[in-house]
Amino acid sequence: MRLVLDTNILISGLLSQVAPPAQLLQRWLEGRYELATSPAQVEELTRVLTYKKLQARIPTDHATDLLNNLDALAIIVSDLSIITLSGDPADNVILATAVASRADGLVSGDKTDLLVHHSIQGIPIVTARQALGWMSKPGVT
Repeated sequence: MRLVLDTNILISGLLSQVAPPAQLLQRWLEGRYELATSPAQVEELTRVLTYKKLQARIPTDHATDLLNNLDALAIIVSDLSIITLSGDPADNVILATAVASRADGLVSGDKTDLLVHHSIQGIPIVTARQALGWMSKPGVT
């Protein structure tokens, strides 16, 4: 299974050690699915991790570990098509990453700009809890 995790899911995974986004990150690190990202998303994540309000809540070593793991372990796609489904350009990059990587799902917590679409080019857009549900089904890896 190949997933794209929206930046808000990656950040949420760092903020809580037990919430569904953290469980998704842990399962990725255990090799239970492939994580796809793009240079544009890594750039956005790097920028967001410099926000003072997040630096106060996310230990620097955790943020650095995530960025290093993305670089070393994630599938990085760079040939992104132009998608304008969302009014938020950053969300359009995430959508384009899902399409370019041929993801099996896009995981987001963004109820107003991403989850409302339910899918893009046949790729389901789901919550972290729904993605965990997929992984709990027998035969799904």
